[in-house]
Amino acid sequence: MALVILRFVFMFVAVGLTTLLVRSDAMQGQADWLPWVCFFSVLVGAAVVIAFDMFMSYKEIGTISAVYFGVIVGMVLTYALTIALAPLLDLVGDSRDVIRIGLGVVLCYMCISILLQTKDDFRFIIPYVEFSKEVKGLKPYILDTSVVIDGRIADLVETDILDNTLIMPRFVLAELQRIADSSDKLRRSRGRRGLDILNRLRGDKNVDLQIFDRELPELAGQPVDMKLVLLAKHMEGKVVTGDYNLNKVARLHNVPVINLNDIANSLKPVYLPGEGFSVRIVKPGESPGQGVGYLDDGTMIVIEDGRDHVGHTVEITVTSVLQTSAGRMIFGRFEARTSQQTQAK
Repeated sequence: MALVILRFVFMFVAVGLTTLLVRSDAMQGQADWLPWVCFFSVLVGAAVVIAFDMFMSYKEIGTISAVYFGVIVGMVLTYALTIALAPLLDLVGDSRDVIRIGLGVVLCYMCISILLQTKDDFRFIIPYVEFSKEVKGLKPYILDTSVVIDGRIADLVETDILDNTLIMPRFVLAELQRIADSSDKLRRSRGRRGLDILNRLRGDKNVDLQIFDRELPELAGQPVDMKLVLLAKHMEGKVVTGDYNLNKVARLHNVPVINLNDIANSLKPVYLPGEGFSVRIVKPGESPGQGVGYLDDGTMIVIEDGRDHVGHTVEITVTSVLQTSAGRMIFGRFEARTSQQTQAK
């Protein structure tokens, strides 16, 4: 509603200014059609401005503020330099206005360019508006090569559990492209899968995926893993990875890490000793009499006295749960009461 009122007032003011122009002394003695041309030209111009504003429904405040502040700073610098260079400008005579305009254009361009390139690296606050290098309360997630190739990040994002901005560094994208162009068939397949995952994320309108293509001085000459850590520290973000070594390196530098393997392990169903459930025994275990089965999420189940029931679904009672670096293992005891599948056999 506020925008509708603003646009109505804008049109009203445009009509008022046009009326003043038509009634001014400058229009006296002119052709009868000229005031009408001016009147309708201003109306059309105002309508074009409003239409352009309505068409550009999404406006990035960081870019707009960079242009505004760049123009203001450029004009202030131009004014200061013209005062300082006034004696020299008087020597050039009639060309001094051209020099002033040229100097103003150059300074405004330089200020806008600098702010556009560094708008994510400064923090400026005015009442009711905050310009910062990150959204307040949310830290950007910097993606690793392994987590993109893995593909689970796309499934996780599609659950709408993450509202953070995803950052794909240019050097990680370059490494992914090198893997996709590898002569090794397996590596090439993994690289192409990673590129497909990125395209899937880019195509999702609910995902804020940005390509970070700036070359920071501190990243020069560093390996990819170290670049990720330094970039996360620079952006005050978190590294998202499935790489065990990168996880350790990031924690040594006090950089927060999100390990997808840890997330997957934390979401696996928890079974306490004494609880019972059904599982299909798929192969014999290492110890005599043991059978091995798996849950849908890949959790290994070791069943005592289950070797004789390979290929059958049986009822077991949990005896203990072991958490290892490879995941969770559940140990159970075969119950004499079997499932309908076993009884049918």
